[in-house]
Amino acid sequence: MSLLRYESQARAPLVEGNKTYHDVTEDICRPVEAKPSKLWWIGFIISLGLLGFGVVSIYMDVVYGIGQWNLNKTIGWGWDITNFVWWVGIGHAGTLISAILLLFRQGWRTGVNRAAEAMTIFAVMCAGQFPIWHMGRVWNAFFVLPYPNTRGPLWVNFNSPLLWDVFAISTYFTVSLLFWYSGLLPDMATLRDRAKLKWRKFFYGLASFGWTGSTKHWQRHEALSLVLAGLSTPLVLSVHTIVSFDFATSVIPGWHTTIFPPYFVAGAVFSGFAMVQTLLLITRKVLNLEEYITIEHIDVMNKIIVLTGSIVGIAYLTELFIAWYSASPYEWFVFRENRVNLSSPYGWSYWLMMGCNVISPQIFWFRKMRRNLLVTFFMSILVNIGMWFERFVIIVTSIYRDFLPSSWSTYYTPTIWEIGFYLGTFGLFFTCYFLFAKFFPVIAIAEIKSILKRSGDSYKAQMDKEEGQEYDEFVKEHAHHH
Repeated sequence: MSLLRYESQARAPLVEGNKTYHDVTEDICRPVEAKPSKLWWIGFIISLGLLGFGVVSIYMDVVYGIGQWNLNKTIGWGWDITNFVWWVGIGHAGTLISAILLLFRQGWRTGVNRAAEAMTIFAVMCAGQFPIWHMGRVWNAFFVLPYPNTRGPLWVNFNSPLLWDVFAISTYFTVSLLFWYSGLLPDMATLRDRAKLKWRKFFYGLASFGWTGSTKHWQRHEALSLVLAGLSTPLVLSVHTIVSFDFATSVIPGWHTTIFPPYFVAGAVFSGFAMVQTLLLITRKVLNLEEYITIEHIDVMNKIIVLTGSIVGIAYLTELFIAWYSASPYEWFVFRENRVNLSSPYGWSYWLMMGCNVISPQIFWFRKMRRNLLVTFFMSILVNIGMWFERFVIIVTSIYRDFLPSSWSTYYTPTIWEIGFYLGTFGLFFTCYFLFAKFFPVIAIAEIKSILKRSGDSYKAQMDKEEGQEYDEFVKEHAHHH
């Protein structure tokens, strides 16, 4: 039996159609080299419109102050921090798909990793804005950074999770950017060599850092990928753990829970994978890449969604149980009255969160549902709505009723500028994503080629045939001996 078999023959091929190396290059470079389609322009213009609305909302916030948002004495953190945590969570799947699955040598990551990494970078760019504009006096953001004290009397509080956030997220952003960009180098060199127009040749030539594809270059590329994957794996766990400390280290009932770090991480992977599904289902359709982002990829990602969704469900129930078991009247009040009770002002949001995050993903236990594109697309959006409400429930339902009933907040609804800021980050995210899909290959050409020989359609068939022949020979030989 030959020793070159890494992969079980039972697994479906990851590249469909009888592709050669040349076909792979042609198919993936085509969307980059062709003129943008009408669909692309429509999407891009809508994104720019949303981005414009976001800019106006931020202008209102900076000029007239945070009073433009509907925050009050009780609810000092509203939509702003909810959206911040939500975007950070979405940024999680990209690095997870790239780094952890690279270390575990999972072949199926190659079709989806490039788009997921890009998504991570854009999501972190969106997330980082919320704390900055939330300062109100944004020119003071300068003092968040831990300068040496020679700059004057700076009192940076190193004990504050809000400061750890600055470190964690900037580190995460840097490593993700390097990871994404180093993976792009060989593909940009391919585009440079294929370019007909002078500006394209110059642009991709500059961007590919003089990549020639020599053995030395490939060795260094491989080593760098592994080092970055090793660095970003602990980052995936630490970033959302630190975001959860923003709540868990406080003493507010409903927040100071030790289960927050693992459950925030599971929730982040959950919402991140859902966002990857949303983007990839659209991308594969619009750019005709169905043979590279196959039903098999979508199936595997839905398995991860049902796993992380179930972990999140267990975390919700644990939280509820501990609130009761701790016999702390304040803690139990937050859960019983503010969340679980449907007649309370925010009871509906708790049950909406439960429905979207815990109950609905269970549909993916059925293979047919995991492989149904329409169901997957609908579910991927539903999960992200549910995860947004999870953050909203944690933040708002824990603080809108103070210890003094006289200071109980009236019903919190966001103003147009809070909504505008949120929509603006969507504008930023999709503007970046459309530009990325236009100017860079959405799928890693070099990585698809690396799995083509063992996971391509025609090669799988070839292997089946060879194995059949080997088996027949083996049987004949033994019969002969007997």
